Amino acid sequence: MLHQLHISGLGVIDDLDLELHPGLNVLTGETGAGKTMVTVGLALVSGSRASAQLVRSGATSARVQARFDAPDADDGWAEDGEVLLARSVGADGRGGARIGGQLTTASALSVLGGRLLEIHGQHHALRLLDAATQTAFLDRAAGGRHHAAVEAMRSTWEQLAHARDVLRELSEAMREREREADLLAYQVREIESVGPVEGDTEALTAEETRLGHVERLLELAAAVETAVGGEGGAADSLSDAASALRAGESLDPSLAELATRGQTLATDAAELARDVRDYRERLAVDPERLEEVRQRIAALKGLQRKYGATDAEVIVFLGEARERLATLEGADERLAGLEHEVVELEAAFAERSSVVTAGRAKAAPLLAASLTTELSELGMPSAEIEVILVESPPGPSGVERVELGLRPGTGQPWLPLAKAASGGELSRVMLACRSVLADLDDVPTLVFDEVDAGIGGEAGLAVGRRLARLAGTRQVLVVTHLPQIACFADRHVRVRKDDGRATVEVLDDDERIHELSRMLAGLERSEHAVSHAEELLAEAARARS
Repeated sequence: MLHQLHISGLGVIDDLDLELHPGLNVLTGETGAGKTMVTVGLALVSGSRASAQLVRSGATSARVQARFDAPDADDGWAEDGEVLLARSVGADGRGGARIGGQLTTASALSVLGGRLLEIHGQHHALRLLDAATQTAFLDRAAGGRHHAAVEAMRSTWEQLAHARDVLRELSEAMREREREADLLAYQVREIESVGPVEGDTEALTAEETRLGHVERLLELAAAVETAVGGEGGAADSLSDAASALRAGESLDPSLAELATRGQTLATDAAELARDVRDYRERLAVDPERLEEVRQRIAALKGLQRKYGATDAEVIVFLGEARERLATLEGADERLAGLEHEVVELEAAFAERSSVVTAGRAKAAPLLAASLTTELSELGMPSAEIEVILVESPPGPSGVERVELGLRPGTGQPWLPLAKAASGGELSRVMLACRSVLADLDDVPTLVFDEVDAGIGGEAGLAVGRRLARLAGTRQVLVVTHLPQIACFADRHVRVRKDDGRATVEVLDDDERIHELSRMLAGLERSEHAVSHAEELLAEAARARS
């Protein structure tokens, strides 16, 4: 439950401390005194959207702190069995959030706050007119097992929607993918038909130069062979010189080095002559080979103009093209796999949505009967509620939507809730919905603001009785203008505005009579209003007993 609430700098509230009772807590006061700002503060501290417009004029920031009993499933925020939620919003729009004194986010506040507190106001009643809200309400009322089936169906729909999106993207890209695959296949074939090898172009260019000048090279080789190895050529002369040096060495040992060098030169000259002759003999005029080399060089150059500046770069391009082509060819398998996945997910969704439909069909008349009973107790004895399943296109909520119909009285036509309910009727339908859910969830604190819109008299007493009964198992906080509701309070808090600042005070029995008198007649001490106030308190006491 909510034990204590502190608000500062919020709207008309300068600084306010409020302690709450475990049962039915009622806030009353003149219009504009600041009652609704209490529920605004509770909404802020439970993670709702903040705005700088909420900050009190002249204040630097609005701050709200709320002290609760810790939830059963503690997330590590609790201390001494309690948890403190805090929220601030500055005049510049910047804000902060804390749980247990530790910095956190508004979304984290919302998660934890949703387990501790549930707020119902006029805009919540209007949300009840929305088909999605009505569908969610039936699903919630149908119980935990049905809710699990709804979640399984919703998860399957999300998977199906994602698979369909991917499949559509792949299908739309198929033509472009096929064009790219055709181009890559052509490029791979073109490169593979040439078969480049790293360094091939350089080697072939050297061979082309040699074959292109073969006649000149033959002439030069012949000339070298004659000059070195011919009769009387350099080889013979060097051999004679080496022999002379060896003869001199026998006479003068100091010629040994020169004799060795001479022999080396003679040997090298003879080998040079022999190698030049071999080179000349290998040379041949081969125009066919020359043409073949030139064609291959042209083919390699053609690849280099398209795919890379060198043989190595062309080979790298070929590897990348092969890899990309394999990926594109695998996309067809991926497409077929996705088509199969979509078919399977459609079947799974159909099966799970049929389970949800059956659960809704079973729960709908039970919910209608429960709501009709609640409305009877809330001062609408002739009203009836029906819960209709309307077929709708498949979606995350299934294959139908839920529509609440209301017949305000016997003989009147059934109409959708949005068309049939007045403001007061809608407030009571909202309270009836909340009452039906009371045994299905474990939110410990319920807050109602403007639940008395459009009602009064006996209807107000009926609403008060229902709120008091609801407060038997939950802590309930009600902001009201109706004495017929306020008389049921376990703790009655009056909100006043003095010099533009809201203040609160817990009323004792005498003060409650005066406050109820004011609410009844606009006068705190009107004799007739006092008598009426005492009657209301007595009626509330009888209802409790």
